[in-house]
Amino acid sequence: TIAAQALAITPGGIGSYEAAATAALVGFGAAAGPALAAAIVAHAIKTLYALLVGAVALVVPDPSYPGRLRLPRTLPRRPGRASIAADAPVVVVMPAYNEQDRVADVVHRVPAEVGGRLVIRLVVDDGSTDDTAALAAAAGAQVVSLGVNQGLGAAVRRGLAEAVALVPACVVYLDSDGEYPPEAIPDLAEAVLSHRADYAVGSRFAGRIRRMHPQRRVGNILLTCWVRWMTRCRDVTDGQSGMRAFSAEAAADAVIRHDYNYAQVLTLNLLGKGYAYGEVPISYTFRTTGVSFVRLGPYLRAVLPVVHAELNPPALTLSSGRSFGVVGVSAGL
Repeated sequence: TIAAQALAITPGGIGSYEAAATAALVGFGAAAGPALAAAIVAHAIKTLYALLVGAVALVVPDPSYPGRLRLPRTLPRRPGRASIAADAPVVVVMPAYNEQDRVADVVHRVPAEVGGRLVIRLVVDDGSTDDTAALAAAAGAQVVSLGVNQGLGAAVRRGLAEAVALVPACVVYLDSDGEYPPEAIPDLAEAVLSHRADYAVGSRFAGRIRRMHPQRRVGNILLTCWVRWMTRCRDVTDGQSGMRAFSAEAAADAVIRHDYNYAQVLTLNLLGKGYAYGEVPISYTFRTTGVSFVRLGPYLRAVLPVVHAELNPPALTLSSGRSFGVVGVSAGL
């Protein structure tokens, strides 16, 4: 069939794909009807493949090689840790964009201390156009302003950098929209302070979800399965959680390559460097005010190339050329 179809498109070929393939199959004794059906199916599969590769090429040029689709089986040795000063704080980073209705309540609910350590509340205002920054400061948070809206990835990157500068015992990241419980901060921080994990994620699916739209639940489950497969880490039960904790070393070493979001690429980055992963069950309540910033189109344009870069670092791509990987279709769900 393949030879017949190749002949059909050469100069002076005998006709269309279907005609050539059907003739070849009939020549080998197949009935005309099934032969034509097989030719049509083969052509449809090739067409679908061409459309798929073309669509990927719109986002990631030169899809000449499959590239690496998962983290390697053998990862670097777990990085060591420096000793922690007795007075080192726990820094809670809360990115916020137009969250004036919720940010003060979230800041107030952050505990004043964790395990006898002072907690520093740090709100990163991502260019809000409402009173988010003023209300966060009035609630007792230190506020860092980005001036203009840059995206959640940029806000988390700045927040981690500011936290590392405070020489923390650990860093906790928490969305400021009220969906994640500040009351779970001690448990999440303890997972890092006890050295059980260098990078701990608050898992909604291991805890209690009070409300989540069905389509978001399905999206989260599918994308989490992808992250689990991609990282080869069976402990991942929530790949998109907005509540995470880091050792000081992991926070300093974390690389967020784009401004739009951070969820999957941050996990790939840290696990790919050998940092130990852990999870803590948390509760989750769907937001009642405001709207989610995540949109499919911008996500695909921002995240597809970055996931590819995480899985195919320069040492790999220099020898194999540019390539493309398989990624989920939503984030921050």
